[in-house]
Amino acid sequence: MAAIGVHFGYTCACVAVFKDGRAEVVANDAGDRVTPVVVAYRDTEQVVGIAAKHGRVRNAANTVVKVKQVLGRSFKDPEVQKHKAESKCPLMNKGEQPVYEMTGEISRHVAPQDIAKLILHKMKETAQSALGADVTDAVITVPFEFAHAQKVALREAAEAAGFRVLRLIHEPAAALLAYGIGQDCPSGKSHVLVYKLGGTSLSVTVLQVNGGMFRVLNTHTDHSIGGESFTVALAQHLAAEFKRSFKQDVSCNARAMLKLMNSADMAKHSLSTLGSANCFVDSLHDGMDFDCNVSRARFELLCASLFNKSVQPIKTLLETTGLTACDINQVVLCGGSSRIPRLQQMIKDLFADVELLSSAPPDEVIAVGAAMEAGLLVGREIDPSPESVTVEACASDILLKEVDESGADVFSVLLPSGTPLPARRHHILSGPGHLPTLCLELYQKSTQRPERLAKIVLKDLETKEDGNHDIDAVVTMKRDGSLHVSCVGSTGKTEAISIPAAS
Repeated sequence: MAAIGVHFGYTCACVAVFKDGRAEVVANDAGDRVTPVVVAYRDTEQVVGIAAKHGRVRNAANTVVKVKQVLGRSFKDPEVQKHKAESKCPLMNKGEQPVYEMTGEISRHVAPQDIAKLILHKMKETAQSALGADVTDAVITVPFEFAHAQKVALREAAEAAGFRVLRLIHEPAAALLAYGIGQDCPSGKSHVLVYKLGGTSLSVTVLQVNGGMFRVLNTHTDHSIGGESFTVALAQHLAAEFKRSFKQDVSCNARAMLKLMNSADMAKHSLSTLGSANCFVDSLHDGMDFDCNVSRARFELLCASLFNKSVQPIKTLLETTGLTACDINQVVLCGGSSRIPRLQQMIKDLFADVELLSSAPPDEVIAVGAAMEAGLLVGREIDPSPESVTVEACASDILLKEVDESGADVFSVLLPSGTPLPARRHHILSGPGHLPTLCLELYQKSTQRPERLAKIVLKDLETKEDGNHDIDAVVTMKRDGSLHVSCVGSTGKTEAISIPAAS
């Protein structure tokens, strides 16, 4: 029985299939092994992938890119507002939720989940075309910092696309699975650093592998840099070269800059394997064609500051984790932009005696790991030994909200991120004896502000004139990420709530 692994990124998506004991990435109908996460709406059809990306020059107002930035977020979320400012496709507020406004013969609003559904359906079609049969079982990857609501939105989009989602797994864990890290080592502790430079973000994660178990020690994500940052730097250089040659400034011409971005993106990919790349744009401005050759040395000079910014988080993360480069046993590279030779060399210089794993294409390795997990879940075991089990861990800090004497909100960490699951925590909730009601609130730490997961209100408490209420709260998180919270008052009355897992 076959299964699918899908990596749904900010700029590209990749699908791998697990069949006959092997996980392999499959190419789409255009022959590409990765598919741009771009959807274009036309009057009679929706176009997904490379055709939508190339057509963006003429149809930018109806073309959605980077939908993952807004998926599962409210309209007021700072990330959504940032996306709105950058998007050529108008983003509107509908019931406090973001929707895209498509124009044409018929104007319509499209939710981010519907965009994600089209992309995931494309991934499903790609896998089924390679297998020659219908298949629905899938494991889908998510960033480690994804909040509960974002996971729910992605799962719903995948199910609407026809998938039976076996599990959502974190991208760093998928990268380790792809290389079999921890699967063939029944004992012994090691540290692995997963470096991912995708299209719009950089994430660095340090994991401890002990007897086949993964534990996240620390992680850092930076949304201010990604592969697109390198593309922009190269496109700006091309615009400057055009101005020097033709005395025309196209830097304020949105359509011309989109053309240069497309050309710069292709050149950037070529420079990962070649010493130089040719950038040609047909009719860039006022009917003038533009042709420019860029060497790898010139590209590295243009992006010198970006390279430094890309490796700095590694040093910072190691310091905050209390580790040195010598404590890292392996470094795994993933994300398409980690192919860049200069970047790989800088990482090698940081870890002189450490194995740098980059044999698998970095933009495919996460999808391969997801497919291997899918194969395990549908019963095709890669290694039947009990040591090859991956233990789930708490993805982000679970916080408890209380109020101090001044009335200010105080958050304390109840379950730190990386806590092996299942986990159980006790907490005594205290309050003045004259209060008839006490409230317990649980939150999940996200990139901007804590997201509330649950609220339990204990009512009709007995008045205590000379003492405090002491409520025994028990919080349990299962392996699948679901939470169960119960509170027992002094009268024996119990209030309980369960929060289903997003993955």
